[in-house]
Amino acid sequence: MLKSILVGTSLLAASLMLGSCGEKAEKIQDFAEFITIQGHKIGEYSRKGQDLIKPDGTKLFIMGTNLGNWLNPEGYMFKFNKTNSPRFINEMFCQLVGPDFTAEFWKAFKDNYITREDIQFIKNTGANTIRLPFHYKLFTDEDFMGLTAGQDGFARVDSVVEWCREADLYLILDMHDAPGGQTGDNIDDSYGYPWLFESEASQQLYCDIWRKIADRYKNEPVILGYELFNEPIAPYFPNMEELNGKLEDIYKKGVAAIREVDNNHIILLGGAQWNGNFKPFKDSKFDDKIMYTCHRYGGDPTKDDIQTIIDFRDSVNLPMYMGEIGHNTDEWQAAFCQTMRENNIGYTFWPYKKMDGSSFVGITPPENWANIVYFSEAPRASYKEVRDARPDQAMARKAMMDFIEACKLKNCVVQEGYIKSLGMK
Repeated sequence: MLKSILVGTSLLAASLMLGSCGEKAEKIQDFAEFITIQGHKIGEYSRKGQDLIKPDGTKLFIMGTNLGNWLNPEGYMFKFNKTNSPRFINEMFCQLVGPDFTAEFWKAFKDNYITREDIQFIKNTGANTIRLPFHYKLFTDEDFMGLTAGQDGFARVDSVVEWCREADLYLILDMHDAPGGQTGDNIDDSYGYPWLFESEASQQLYCDIWRKIADRYKNEPVILGYELFNEPIAPYFPNMEELNGKLEDIYKKGVAAIREVDNNHIILLGGAQWNGNFKPFKDSKFDDKIMYTCHRYGGDPTKDDIQTIIDFRDSVNLPMYMGEIGHNTDEWQAAFCQTMRENNIGYTFWPYKKMDGSSFVGITPPENWANIVYFSEAPRASYKEVRDARPDQAMARKAMMDFIEACKLKNCVVQEGYIKSLGMK
């Protein structure tokens, strides 16, 4: 009966959309198809609330994981330390085995690291949401992960959308690496400073990419929302507060670009300094479909340790969710998940897959991987240093292809305790 009602509502919404571009028709479509933010009428005014509402009218409490490393490689997930950003990793691989083999590796990596089977496995853990970090270069013709033109960003995201639809999972699109860099550290693949906040060209590109993404997925209800960028403004810079003062305005530019083509989806905004500082936000009402996202690693698993986040959430009366958390003991994670559930803060743990543990599934390092790690850490500031440090190329190429085999779900080690600690199995 409910299904019939929803289908009827969807048809009504479609009919109204054909006859009108007005706000009323859009709202009916929202209710029929998309995740929305709780709201209730007070007289003529609508007040938002702190819950996400599914198309059937029930609450969505986000629980899930992040597909980190797949479309934005991070060094530590390969056991690299100094070689820690996508650009550094790619350069190291090119020095190690040449650009042609590196391009082959990246294609195989993208084809195998995350597959339909991985998404179904995530669903089977009890998760309901996946956060997909991606590099902005996937939607340009810049050199990235083996391609110098005709990037495959939409093809990759399209695949995840399809797999999530099959598995009945929601998807958050997260621009983890923004043009110019929004963080100023390896996390955003930047040049050591958040140039996004000072570069008009970077801001324009950031808006253009989000407009393009939103236009493609504007009618896709599998997508919960768009996270404009990840962990803006690292705390290392003497002008940090000046940069913080620009954050909300840069967010508003991105929201405006999206709203030119898409009024259906929620937009997620993260706080400054590792998504933990929400003081820069002064205007919570500039859009009617925004929510906030926080991150936290370490500390005590108690309400007191996230009280400032709770206070901000309550002050704006909008949803808040923990987009990243992890790398702790199972006991700590279980306690903290309980704290988040008690305080209505959903969560996607970081990451789904990496070498060894502290993830949903672990990748066992292949034979001779230690030699690649050694090369990644060795001095390579001159061509002589590269030559001196480079191991046998045939061995290195085999180790890299062995990694591709090792990263396939069937060859990974399921971290049962980790998954259970998240309250999802």
